[in-house]
Order: sequence, then C-alpha cells, then structure tokens
Amino acid sequence: MAPSNYITKKWWKEAIVYQVYPASFKSSKPAAEADGWGDVRGITEKVPYLKSLGVDVVWTSPIYKSPQVDMGYDIADYKVIDPRYGNLADVDALIQSLNDHDMRLIMDLVVTHTSDQHQWFIESSGSKHSAKRDWYIWKPARGYDSNGKPLPPNNWAQILNDSHSVWIWSETTQEFYLALHTAEQVDLNWETPEVVAAVHDVMHFWLSRGVSGFRMDVINLISKDPAFPDAPVVEPNCQFQPGESFYTNGPRFHEFMHGIYDKVLSKYDTMTVGETPYVSDINEIIKTVGSTAKELNMIFIFDHMEIQDVKTKGESKWSMRDWKLPELKKILSGWQRKMIEWDGWSTVFFECHDQARSVSRYVDDNDGFREQGAKVLALMQTTLGGTLYLFQGQEIGMRNLVNSDPDVDYKDVESINFWNKMKRLYPNNPVQLGKARELLQKKARDHARTPMQWNSGPNAGFATGNVTPWMIVNDDYHQVNVEAQMASTNRDLSVWQYWQLALRIRKTNNDVFVYGDYEDVDVENEQVYAYFRIGARSKERWLIAMNWTGKDTSWKIPESVEVEWAAPSTLQRQISVEGGSIKFQAWEGFMMRCK
Repeated sequence: MAPSNYITKKWWKEAIVYQVYPASFKSSKPAAEADGWGDVRGITEKVPYLKSLGVDVVWTSPIYKSPQVDMGYDIADYKVIDPRYGNLADVDALIQSLNDHDMRLIMDLVVTHTSDQHQWFIESSGSKHSAKRDWYIWKPARGYDSNGKPLPPNNWAQILNDSHSVWIWSETTQEFYLALHTAEQVDLNWETPEVVAAVHDVMHFWLSRGVSGFRMDVINLISKDPAFPDAPVVEPNCQFQPGESFYTNGPRFHEFMHGIYDKVLSKYDTMTVGETPYVSDINEIIKTVGSTAKELNMIFIFDHMEIQDVKTKGESKWSMRDWKLPELKKILSGWQRKMIEWDGWSTVFFECHDQARSVSRYVDDNDGFREQGAKVLALMQTTLGGTLYLFQGQEIGMRNLVNSDPDVDYKDVESINFWNKMKRLYPNNPVQLGKARELLQKKARDHARTPMQWNSGPNAGFATGNVTPWMIVNDDYHQVNVEAQMASTNRDLSVWQYWQLALRIRKTNNDVFVYGDYEDVDVENEQVYAYFRIGARSKERWLIAMNWTGKDTSWKIPESVEVEWAAPSTLQRQISVEGGSIKFQAWEGFMMRCK
C-alpha cells in the first residue's frame, strides 16, 4: 500500500504562520505624523522580531484601498494600498525584508464582495444597461407594501446585522443588490465570466509581485442558489432569517475553485487557506482540501471556535453556554483523525481577527492563572497536526478587554450592530442589557483588535506621540507586553519564551508533530487533556498531557508508557511518575518521549 499523501513533506505544512492585523500591529509614523493606525512599514520594522519568535510566514489582513466600513474587508481597489497603511513600494520592501529572513508573505484575498465604492460597483449601479451591471447580483422588488415600499426578493438576514435584509434598494435603478455582510459590502456575481477573469487577474498581480499565497475570506460563499429562495423561519420574532444554507458551498463552488487552481495557483508555489464558515461535513470539506482536490491547501474549521454557541435554533454567535473539556477534545481529536484518514490537510488555530482572545475563552485569564493557561494553549497548539497559525499578541497571552463600555470602546461593525439592536429591543431592561454587555465582553471581535502591547510606554509602544490609537489599548499593558516577556529571567518561562521554545520543539520534531499520527488518551476525563503523537517515519511516540483546571490534580498515565525523556513542564518543573501517576499543578502541561 502506497504511503498517504498526508505525510508528503510540503513547506506550507511545516510553516508557522503569524497573522498581523495591520491597523493594530505597529505604527512606524513619527510623532509629528502619528495618526493612531498601524502601517506596512511597522510590519517591516518587526520582521526580525517575528523571525526570533520562530515565524515562517506572515499573513496580513487587508491593506488595500478601503473606506474601512469593515476594517478593510470592504475593498475599493485590489491593486492600491490604502494610504493609512502606505503604498505598493512599502509592500515590496516588506516582501524583500521577509525574503531576506527566509520568510514569506501571504495576503488576505476578499473576492466574495467589494466595497460599494469600488469602481466596478459604481459602474454597475449607474444604469441597468451598464457593461458591469451583471458583475453584481441585482433583482427587482418582490412587490410593494401598502406604503409603496419595495419588498426584498427573499427573507435572508445580513451576516453582520441580522436585523437587516441582505438586499439593498437602489433608487437610481429601482432594483435591489445583494450584500450578505453589510450594505456597503456588495456581493460579486461569480456567474459572470468577466468577474472570474478579474479575480484571477488580481491574484496574478500579487503573486507575480512576490506574495506567496492567500488567505481567502469567506471563499465558500461565492456560489449562491440561483433560485434565491426564502430561508426557513428559525427566529420567529425576526423579520429576516439566516440564509447561509443557500449561499454556502453553492452549486458551482467547486467549479470556481478548480478554475482558480488551474488558471492561477498551479502557476506558482503557493500557500492557500480558506475561511469556509458553516461547513463541518468531511465529505464536503475533503473536496476542497484533499491531497488530490486541486482547490486549496487547507481551510479553517470553526467547530471548536463555536463551542460556546447555543445552536438549538440555528447558528447564533450572540449566545453563551457552558461546555466541558471532553467536548473540546472530541472536536479537536475528531478533525485530527479525519484529516489523517481522509488524506486531507487543515489548520491549528485558536485566535484570529474575528475571534475573542483564547486565554479568555478556553482557560482562565485572571492574573493568577493567565500565564499558565496561555502556556497550556501553546503546548496544545504546537503539538497538534496541521499548519499552525498564531495571531498577534497570542504569543504574550493578550486577553479580552475588561470593564469595556459598549457605547465607547467597541469599533467593530458587528459589535456596534448587536449593541444597537439590544438597546432598541430592551431600552429599559437592565437585565437584558447586562447580558448583552457580558456577551460582548466574552465574544466581540474587538478583543482581538486592540493594539499590540510592545512595551510599558505610552500606547503600549504601538504608536509614538500623544496620538490616541484608533482602538483602545488594553489597560494591562504595563504588565503584559513583549519587552518584559522577552527579557524575563524568572525560572518559569514567560508566555513569549514558552511559545518560542514550543515552536522550536515542533520544528525539530516535525515528523511527529506535523506529519505524525494522533491517538486519544482518556478522552472522557474532564480535568486532563492527553493524546499521543506518533512519528510518521520515525514511529517515535510522544505523550502530551495537560491539566485543564485551576486546581492541582493527579493523573494515571497509560500502562504501556515507559518514559524515555520528559521536557520540563509548562511551569518548568521536572515531571516525575510515581506509582504510574503524575501530579499536575493548576493549568500545567507536559510532553514526554516514550520508549
């Protein structure tokens, strides 16, 4: 039997990818020119820092020309850099600096929609007879209400504002256009060949410039059900309903993805990762990331990111439920096994620009345990199979904002829409508004977007001068910052130092942690998360175990385990096995190589 392609070595499988949210990463502007925004030169300034951490690939969120309704995910020109961030020459310099450090750049590609300020849409919306009319999705009104108001073609709700329809009325041409996310983010019509060709041209433009690939934003929403039917009513009290089943992995999705591969990606040595929400079926996913799929290298699977969501009435981010450790283990181990058995490839990630901070979601972000929890998360992520993605600030254990004011501190369009909806529904109900505040404090995207905490100086070292950053700085930056953690001389490694060590161990042992097999251990245990990783070729057997509680505990290791070598734990203690058991301190983890 031929060996699985899963163990075939590829640079993008072994890569450590670091996501930069450019507005919040680093401003290079001198005090006299400071505007509170990060920029491309700020990223270039920190390339040596990223290299020292162990990063191989930088992925930057959108830096293209944009009115910034959704922080750059509303693009007005794919070939022009937004002046806030710099210019094309700055991007060329960033690529050169990365190459000089044996690193690469991948860009965020947002081609499901454009800004309503893109020239394509300006032309499309000007006349029904425009040459670009069919570049977007236009529909006549379904009818008119008693006041003469046009009724949208169906009942789908917007993704980032579920109080609104996805259909936006144009007075100029007396038709609706489709905008799944916000009114200003207009969906491209991939049924039009000229649109597909234009997207291919954008990709060639960046790849020929030296970019090594793309993270493709909500890419599985490019094909819609051509009938545009009404969605089932799952929220009876809402006028508009979730319609994702009609625009996710639509009838021509795989055809379009094959086209991208054949016409563009196959011409370059690329790394590609898809954001593909609403899909968890391995039969469907493997069509995209299988070793012979010829679509994408990998995707982000969000099952573990949605573990807190209540789903009894469809998808609902703005909800909260308690979960137990075996649930998380089964999700993670399930996808580890599926990718191995189905010969696919996936990602390891616990943070990105669209998710709240991992130490505030999965472990304990209180001062007493934040560092321990952050290091346990680092141990887990660096020992799971798949390409590893690290989000800015994760390497120092940055956490959610505390005591934030929804009327002042949140800048994200999704957060603002949710808060305004709650104030409109419950204007005199402090209990419901309190629950809404709690949901924002736990789950708002804003928490990932606070400025990077470089040092204890003004603005956490993110920007010079007396400027006020575009987004509030987390007030714990005096204690939690890069400078302090890199310089730490404590016996217990700082979170930064532990990430650096864990990444080095992963790279040194990629036969085990990148390409190796995965086996569950004690999966129903509610305190300890443990698993084996087995080398693909070496057959080395490693045991990883973590105490997922704030209390000391004892755990009996499998009888078959004979310890050959044990790394110091996340607390830098030497682990000893007594009577076949190990005693953990709170939020402590270890790895050991077995005989």
